[in-house]
Amino acid sequence: MISLELHDGVAEITLNAPYKLNALDEQALEDLSRAYDEAEAAAADGSVRALLLRGEGRAFCAGRDISGVSPDTDDAEAYLAGLVTPLLKKMSAFPAPTFAAAQGACLGVGLGLLIATDVVYAADNAKIGSPFANLGATLDSGGHWLFTERLGAHRTLDLIYTAELMSGAEAVRSGLFSRSLPAGELLETTRATAARVATGATGAFRASKQLVAEIRDRRLGLWAAVDQENAAQAALCRTPDYAEGFTAFQEKRAPRFAGR
Repeated sequence: MISLELHDGVAEITLNAPYKLNALDEQALEDLSRAYDEAEAAAADGSVRALLLRGEGRAFCAGRDISGVSPDTDDAEAYLAGLVTPLLKKMSAFPAPTFAAAQGACLGVGLGLLIATDVVYAADNAKIGSPFANLGATLDSGGHWLFTERLGAHRTLDLIYTAELMSGAEAVRSGLFSRSLPAGELLETTRATAARVATGATGAFRASKQLVAEIRDRRLGLWAAVDQENAAQAALCRTPDYAEGFTAFQEKRAPRFAGR
C-alpha cells in the first residue's frame, strides 16, 4: 500500500489504500519507513532533491488502522513509541525539502505525518483535529504539541474535548500549515512546487531546515539564531551552488544549481 516513484529530482511517496482511507497498520508503517530509506539513499547521491508525500483517494490518512485491533491485547506503546515515533523522526530529518499534499481525513498518525513534513499544502476539504474523544483515547503523534504551539491551550482542549474537526482552510488560517487550495488543484500545485524546489540550492535549503528545527526544538533566541545563520552562510560560501548563484546574478541569468 506504500509506493515510491523517483522522477525529475523528486521522490513521490504515496499512501495507496484508499478503500480504508489510507489508515496505517504496523506493516504499512514499516513499508513507509523503508520508502523513506530508499528516498534518502537517492538523496545521498544527488538524484533526489525534494520529496512529496500524498495519499491516494479521498483522504490523506485517517490514522491508525484499528479494524483488527482488540483493546484487550492492544499494545499502543509498541505501536506509537516503537514504530510511529521513529518514523516521524526519520521523516523530519530527511536531507532535502519535503512537501505533503493533504486532503480529506488527516487524523492521528496521519496528522503526525504532516507534522513531520517541512511544508504542508491542505485541501479546503481536509479534516484536521482530534477524534479520539469517541474512542476513549487521546491525541498522539505530536498533535498536542502542534495544537498547543499554534492554537494555544484553550483551543487545543476545545478540539480534544469536543472531537470537532477543522477544515483545511481553517487549519491554514489558524497557522497550522502553509496554504490551503481547492481539492482539485492540490496535487498538481504541490507536485509543481516540489519539482521547482528540486532544482534549487539543496544545500542552502538543508541549512535553513536544520536551523528552523533548532529554533523550534531548542527555542533559540535571536542572537543565538543569528550566530548559527552566520556559521551556515560561511559553510555555504565554499559550495559550488553558492558560486553559481553569485555568478548567475552577476551575469544576469537564471542560476543552474546542482544541489551541491
